[in-house]
Amino acid sequence: MTWELFAAGAFAALFAGVSKGGFGSGAAFAGAAILALVVPPGMALGIMLPLLMLIDLATLRPYWRQWGAVETAVLILGGLPGVALGAAFYRVADADLLRLLIGAIALGFVGWQVALRAGVIRRAARPLPGWAGVIAGAVAGFTSFVSHAGGPPAAVYLLSRGLGKTGYQASTVALFFVINIAKAVPYGFLGLFTVETLRIDVILAPLALLGAWIGVRAHRRVPERAFFAITYVLLTVTGAKLVIDGI
Repeated sequence: MTWELFAAGAFAALFAGVSKGGFGSGAAFAGAAILALVVPPGMALGIMLPLLMLIDLATLRPYWRQWGAVETAVLILGGLPGVALGAAFYRVADADLLRLLIGAIALGFVGWQVALRAGVIRRAARPLPGWAGVIAGAVAGFTSFVSHAGGPPAAVYLLSRGLGKTGYQASTVALFFVINIAKAVPYGFLGLFTVETLRIDVILAPLALLGAWIGVRAHRRVPERAFFAITYVLLTVTGAKLVIDGI
């Protein structure tokens, strides 16, 4: 492993751990983008998935059964077919257009929330319905498969449902625990896991766990209002990155 790859991988693992451990997975996908600067994109995806699964496992216990059961189930219902679609079209899908669309949705959602808080527009009387959650889950499953960028579409649905900060965080942990397991088999068949990627994962695993530990403790100590402010910032950064990548 070169120093360049180690530096990019270390930052990616820590960043993903903190994001998934404490801040709703909104920016965890950036780890793959960082790695893709120094290795081929497929290799970057193959390196990141085992690390993301390790972070999922480490953060599941602190948030056990604190998720929104209905919201998580609805997102998983859409997410699994989304993963299958991602696997079927991995070799031919135009990932740039998809990144552009999801980035625009993430930025639009943040703009909508800012306008609501500023009183420019009024909040909808009801949260997003279940069918919208299924669509959000399908998009999350697909984008998670092709770029590990499932956080923004899931957040659009979850943040509309009025969950507290821990319920929101726990829902993202449970959702991506299932989705990432579902991704592992097709990743193997597509050749994204190799001896080299797994060797790199062994080296980076302690950093991913450290990031998750930091994220969980930051979540417990950050007030709810500040937590959602951070979430909107992460969505803005995530959405902007997706738009830039898609253009």
